[in-house]
Amino acid sequence: MKKTVLAFSRITPAMVERLQQDFNVIVPNPKLGDISAQFNQALPEAHGLIGVGRKLGEAQLANAGKLEVVSSVSVGYDNYDLNYFNARGIALTNTPDVLTESTADLGFALLMGSARRVAELDAWTKAGQWQATVGPAQFGSDVHGKTLGIVGLGNIGAAIARRGRFGFNMSVIYSGNSRKTALEQELGAQFRSLDELLAEADFVCLVVPLGAQTKHLISSRELQLMKPSAFLINVSRGPVVDEAALVEALRNGTIRGAGLDVYEKEPLTESPLFQLPNALTLPHVGSATAETRDAMANRAIDNLRSALLGERPKDLVNPQVWK
Repeated sequence: MKKTVLAFSRITPAMVERLQQDFNVIVPNPKLGDISAQFNQALPEAHGLIGVGRKLGEAQLANAGKLEVVSSVSVGYDNYDLNYFNARGIALTNTPDVLTESTADLGFALLMGSARRVAELDAWTKAGQWQATVGPAQFGSDVHGKTLGIVGLGNIGAAIARRGRFGFNMSVIYSGNSRKTALEQELGAQFRSLDELLAEADFVCLVVPLGAQTKHLISSRELQLMKPSAFLINVSRGPVVDEAALVEALRNGTIRGAGLDVYEKEPLTESPLFQLPNALTLPHVGSATAETRDAMANRAIDNLRSALLGERPKDLVNPQVWK
């Protein structure tokens, strides 16, 4: 008898077709009523879950008696109560690596867009404000030759650093829990404490996972350590930055600008950030290219399929549950 897979977010018809080769597949349909109600109704029969964006822990999974694996179509897994998964013996998988370059592209786009005020000046031009040769009021900041500070020199952080070092001749400094000697040699990168990095960098890029130690890693104190000419770029998780403190810093000129793809509350439908011309705001699109999302979907399916067919998944977040 086929095992049952339940989607906890929208998945594509191609994903459904692949999954149906091995499993019974249930996809809640908004045309049939409340999505959460459909999810909860189907949950007791589910051996595997696949999707992204839904918080899952004891309160949500208490009735999931048959559940063996949750396959997240994402790299980050802060939405999932890992302690509960471990206690229950539920495997959790994610999709690392495949979105590294796309997210790095987006991170560097935010850096460039913030420095050269791309969105702000696009709106200014379309509003008919370009009446004469631009002056200092429209000037941006150079990127080439500046100092790039990476907070969290993992795969994505290193990919952003390569763009800066080899594409724009930037000096690279980084902070984190450990030294990355191979990357230091490749990039000429230098290790700094977080405080030292904030004081020195012209661009501070946040690429850390969200956890107890990184929540509000950047707040008022840290923003005040940055140069008034510096920019903050966040492609990690929204709560890594104290958003209220950032709004204040952008308003009063503590820093020059910010490029953001993530926020403390998502989706972000209203925010003081929207009123700030020096805040470049995107709707969490770090991995949102057709090619990367397709690769993530296939990786998530591979992980789910392996787990439910008794093979160790490639991307197992909690290997201690695997027997």
